[in-house]
Amino acid sequence: MSLGYAEKLSFIEDVGQVGMAEFFDSSHVLQCKIEELAKMIQKSKHLVVFTGAGISTSCGIPDFRGPKGIWTLQREGKDLPKASLPFHRAMPSMTHMALVELERAGILKFVISQNVDGLHLRSGIPREKLSELHGDSFMEMCPSCGAEYLRDFEVETIGLKETSRKCSNAKCGAKLKDTVLDWEDALPPKEIDPAEKHCKMADLVLCLGTSLQITPACNLPLKCLRGGGKIVIVNLQKTPKDKKADVVIHGFVDKVVAGVMETLNMQIPPYVRIDLFQIILNQSLSRDERYINWTLRVASVHGLTSQLPFIESVEVSFSDNHNFKDAVLDEQPFIIKRRTTETETFDIFLKINYSEGCDCLSTKITIPFKYEVSTDEHEEETIDKEAVLQSLREKAVEESSCGQSGVVERRFVSEPRSETIVYATVTNLRTFHCQQSVLANGDLKWKMEGSGTTSRKRSRTGKRKPRA
Repeated sequence: MSLGYAEKLSFIEDVGQVGMAEFFDSSHVLQCKIEELAKMIQKSKHLVVFTGAGISTSCGIPDFRGPKGIWTLQREGKDLPKASLPFHRAMPSMTHMALVELERAGILKFVISQNVDGLHLRSGIPREKLSELHGDSFMEMCPSCGAEYLRDFEVETIGLKETSRKCSNAKCGAKLKDTVLDWEDALPPKEIDPAEKHCKMADLVLCLGTSLQITPACNLPLKCLRGGGKIVIVNLQKTPKDKKADVVIHGFVDKVVAGVMETLNMQIPPYVRIDLFQIILNQSLSRDERYINWTLRVASVHGLTSQLPFIESVEVSFSDNHNFKDAVLDEQPFIIKRRTTETETFDIFLKINYSEGCDCLSTKITIPFKYEVSTDEHEEETIDKEAVLQSLREKAVEESSCGQSGVVERRFVSEPRSETIVYATVTNLRTFHCQQSVLANGDLKWKMEGSGTTSRKRSRTGKRKPRA
């Protein structure tokens, strides 16, 4: 989870068992268990995966209860671990993307997550096949109409509090709330109900990277047992539910899942991150109607007051036929204002410089400038957004690079004249490769590569209380 998330939680003295010892199955035993799990998945008709913080540690996000977990170090009076990159730039792991492939193949029916990092959604798991039991640090929800808003920045509050933004539905407009639970908050029915339903239907529940200490979440996998379902637990620490499991695997989650995918002869898809930003060009006649006053703004698609966390600065220059001075916009909001004559035409060149955590350094965009009087009050160019996004993904994978960009939306307003262009740009690419080799003793060794171009109780209806 995020260090910021842990700091935002209300203080509670007893956070359950921490500093738990880690165990590792031998190479031979691990391989046998991987093959057994692969067979179970192959036979499964309704596979449900239940995930915890352990699937995100390879993404650079610290866990809570491990030897170097946040709560472990806090209890020992040690400095908290350093995040390897900004929380909002964390990328899905090999495990996250393997689950995407299993879902696309129709094998995985539902994912239940205790994490608030939003990586399952970013990886490509459909929202209707995901329960985020404890919320999502990047999600806001409208309490009135139920609309959800996935952000590219971490929402500033937790505890289901009101945020600074409103629902964009013209018929609603209610104040939005964050979705991350604090200790006092009950699990929302919208998340727990489908999770229970699918666990009862499951013939196999696969628990990945969770200590299974927080209730009622930790009891969800057990609901498959009444219908004859089986439980498999993959975790480095022992859990209170190990005795209920058919198979317990002590090993790194990525290594186990990579082995399963190899055994099933399934490829782990690459992760391509696409971020959006908008360029707004406003034009108006001066009072004496001799000049055009214009303003160009590079802004978030989530609202003009929202930050663009993935853009460091914007360099602005102009075509040779104009004598405007170049500018570097290194503070948000990114705004430049100029004046020109009504008849002048020229190009505005933008170099979008990306921030830490993005694999590409920059993207270059050209904006043609020409003052025109439109007869239509509102115009909107028809663009197939999904087709553009899919094309960007395919190009990024084919070229093994990022930085590709495309227009996904274009809007015009005649009075006052305004043009808004929404750009999509590939900011991260990560591919995954697994290689299996035989050691001298006959055991199998896995080499995994991920390359980029860079116990507590939570009451269902009441407060969480310490385990007795």
